[in-house]
Amino acid sequence: MSTRGVRADGEATRVRILDAAGELFAARGFAETTNKAIATQAGVDLASINYHFGSRAGLYQAVLIEAHRRLMDVADLRSLAQSRLPAADKLKALIGQLVRKATGDAEGWHLTVLAAEIFTPSSHIQVLFESEILPKASLMKEILGEITAIPADDPALTRCLLSVGAPCLSLLIGRRGIPGPLQDLAQQPPEVLVEHLHGFALGGLKAIGEAYRRRANGQS
Repeated sequence: MSTRGVRADGEATRVRILDAAGELFAARGFAETTNKAIATQAGVDLASINYHFGSRAGLYQAVLIEAHRRLMDVADLRSLAQSRLPAADKLKALIGQLVRKATGDAEGWHLTVLAAEIFTPSSHIQVLFESEILPKASLMKEILGEITAIPADDPALTRCLLSVGAPCLSLLIGRRGIPGPLQDLAQQPPEVLVEHLHGFALGGLKAIGEAYRRRANGQS
């Protein structure tokens, strides 16, 4: 077999293990999922898990990274941030993607795994933070900075990022079937949620930007 064929087979095996692990972590949780169960579901031997991921912890971290990429791809986000769209339209597109991914009937395990890790974080979230969240947060700040004219390194822009992102991500709670307002929101049409969250975020960002400029100019 050619080197290319070996690499293709190896990548196919890696993806099969990743998907099998994601499905089991989503259904049972990390603590209750064994390497043996993953190997059986993926149709591989136990050694394949260590070969491709180093350990069960390494596999779980890879699952978290893949789950976050399925929620938001960094290449797509970079393309949006660097596009010629007006900043307000970029923000709406960003919120729209997050809302539709969080509330839609998306197939796969990624949202369940992400929701569990975000709302009950383990030590593995640090890898996810460094690998996926930080680069994407930087690109999101570019969009928010266009609207507010606040420098990227200013703590005020970080607060804006959290204010915009948290309501979208909190919709993941609704997917877990927990009763309450978020469950009710998760049942509403995505376009209604997008319009509301976009209008609310845009109004807040413009107000914060105006306040920032007044302070910068020495005005009260």
